[in-house]
Amino acid sequence: MTRTAEALVLDSPGNLVRRSFEIPEIGDDDGLLRVEACGLCGTDHEQYSGVLPAGFAFIPGHEAVGVVEQIGDRAAERLGVRSGDRVAVEVFQSCRTCEACLSGEYRRCSSHGIGDMYGFIPATKAPGLWGGYAQFQYLSPDTMLHRIPDSLDPVVATIFNPLGAGIRWGVTVPGTSKGDVVAVLGPGIRGLSACAAAKEAGASFVMVTGYGPRDAERLSLAGRFGADLAVDVADDDPVKALMKATGRLADVVVDVTAKAPAALAQAIGLARPAGTVVLAGTRGSAETPGFWPDLIVYKELRMLGALGVDAPAYRAAIDLLASGRYPFADLPRRVADLDGASDLLSEMGGSQAVEGSPEIAGTGAPPPVHGVITPWGGA
Repeated sequence: MTRTAEALVLDSPGNLVRRSFEIPEIGDDDGLLRVEACGLCGTDHEQYSGVLPAGFAFIPGHEAVGVVEQIGDRAAERLGVRSGDRVAVEVFQSCRTCEACLSGEYRRCSSHGIGDMYGFIPATKAPGLWGGYAQFQYLSPDTMLHRIPDSLDPVVATIFNPLGAGIRWGVTVPGTSKGDVVAVLGPGIRGLSACAAAKEAGASFVMVTGYGPRDAERLSLAGRFGADLAVDVADDDPVKALMKATGRLADVVVDVTAKAPAALAQAIGLARPAGTVVLAGTRGSAETPGFWPDLIVYKELRMLGALGVDAPAYRAAIDLLASGRYPFADLPRRVADLDGASDLLSEMGGSQAVEGSPEIAGTGAPPPVHGVITPWGGA
C-alpha cells in the first residue's frame, strides 16, 4: 500500500492546496478509510468562501464514503466492520463515556462535540487526514461508522448525511406522524430529503418552498420526493397556497433554508396553533424580517432547534437509499476529482464571500442539487 495520501488543505478562504500526508500506522483501536466519494454540504462552500472562517488550515469534507483499508482488531469488533467493507463515516466523534454520549446525544460530546468534527480539524493535528477531501481518511478510536450495501453506488451513498438530516429534522425531532401536514422551507438536498422522510412517516400532505430561479429546478423535482405542492415564495404567499391546497395550516414546519432571514417569519405563519417549528438552517444574520415573536405565544408554538444527525437517522437513511423508493440516484449532480474541487465549490456556493477574502466567482448558473468529490478521480 502507498505510504502517502494526496489531500486538499483549505489554507485560507478560496485557497485549496494539494498536499501529501504520510499515512499513519494503524493500531488496535483505530483504522484507515480509502475514500471513494465525499459529498459537499453547505458548510463546505461556506468554509471555502470565508463565510464560515476556521482560523486554521484543515482538510474539508464530512460526508465520506469509502472502503475500510485497515482496521485494528478492537476497533473492528466495536464497530462491526472489517477490512474491505464499504462504510459511511459520521461527522461527529463519540468518547462513549461522557454524559452526553451515554444518553445518545454525542453531538455534544465533552471530548469532541462541534469543535472536533471530521472535516473541520486542524491539519497540524496528527495524523492530519481528518477530512474527506483526501485519498485516505484516518479513523480515530472515537469514530462511528455505518455499513453501506454493496449494491449502493458510493457517490449516491454520500447522501446518507443529508438524508439522515432530513429524517431527523423532518420526523424524529418534531415527532411527525401519520396524517400530518408538513411544510418544508428550502428545496435543496436536505429539504428534498425532509420531504421524502415526512412522506415515509405517513404525512398526508407535504409542501416545499423555494425562492426564485436558483430554486426552480429543485422545486420541479420535489414531487418525485414526496412533495404534494411546491411554492416559489418570490411569486406566491406560502400561507395562502397551503390554505388553498389543504384548508389548514401545517402541523410541522421544517426550515432548512440557509442565509434566508425572512424564512423564520414564513415558518411561524405556516404553523397551526400548537404546531411545531423545527429550525435547522442557519440565518447567518441577526435580522429576521417580518418575524413577530408574539405569534409564538398566541399560537402556543413549539420551537425546536436541530443540529446534526444521529446514528438511528443515518441507519434509516442508508436503508431508504438502498430501497430505491425515491430517485436520489437521479438528482442533478456534479462530480469532481481533487483538481476540480475548487471549481465545484465555487459552483455550489456562487459568488458568496466575505470582506477580506478573495473573490469566489461562480458560473452564474443554478448550482447542482448534489456535489461530490472523488479523490481518486472518476465519476
